[in-house]
Amino acid sequence: MILPGGTAPEQLAQAVLAEESGWDGVFVWEAAYGVDAWSLLSAIAARTTRIKLGTMLTPLPWRRPWKVASQVATLDQLSNGRAILAVGLGAVETDLPSTGEELDLRTRAAMMDEGIDLIRTLWDGGQVYQGEHYTYESVRDDLTVVGRPVQDRIPIWVVGAWPRPKSMRRVLRCDGVLPQYAGEAGPAELTALRAWLNERGARPELDVVAEGETDPSTAAAEVKPWADAGATWWLETRWEMPHNAPERMEQVRRRLAAGPPRA
Repeated sequence: MILPGGTAPEQLAQAVLAEESGWDGVFVWEAAYGVDAWSLLSAIAARTTRIKLGTMLTPLPWRRPWKVASQVATLDQLSNGRAILAVGLGAVETDLPSTGEELDLRTRAAMMDEGIDLIRTLWDGGQVYQGEHYTYESVRDDLTVVGRPVQDRIPIWVVGAWPRPKSMRRVLRCDGVLPQYAGEAGPAELTALRAWLNERGARPELDVVAEGETDPSTAAAEVKPWADAGATWWLETRWEMPHNAPERMEQVRRRLAAGPPRA
């Protein structure tokens, strides 16, 4: 379930309800300003024991990769290995805050590729990274020792623009794909995307994510075509504005309490 908004205490209560109601994961916004995603996720980690935790999503080119690596590793430790990192280039045509960050698409893509590599380097215990956009060097190994994640490999989910080959090749380096379709988004498009990845050696455990809004009474039937097409995760969404209206918060609570779709 993607929590669409609300105060930190409201979202914390929603996450606890999600675990109690059988959901498998909770994902929260990471905007330029507002409720801090990583503080919130750490609080959720302390109040839950099972659900996966992550952002939806982190605009990696607009963040310092070593800071993101630290935040996710800390969450992974506090949650005993339940962190997921979902990354994208950053949305530029929205009503989110504008902060003067890099907007050139190719530059952001290069920054994201380096950022992913640098994060992996740090999680694997490395102390040196040299790229075009990022440089990291530390003579102290205690920082990487205490900052090692619980998971052997924290999943990194990345936005993949289908059917753009360069974007999809980035997916092959990661652990999951958040598909962004050029045309109509449907199970047939997901099937083609999954086949393309499999033909090019995608790891068998690669997650393919689908999302949407379901009615509890018909949720299983709505999700089944996506599961049959190869989706491994269904993310329930409630994106319509305003995200923090009392009616929206009540809608989210009711949907959480009804439980997840079971394909």
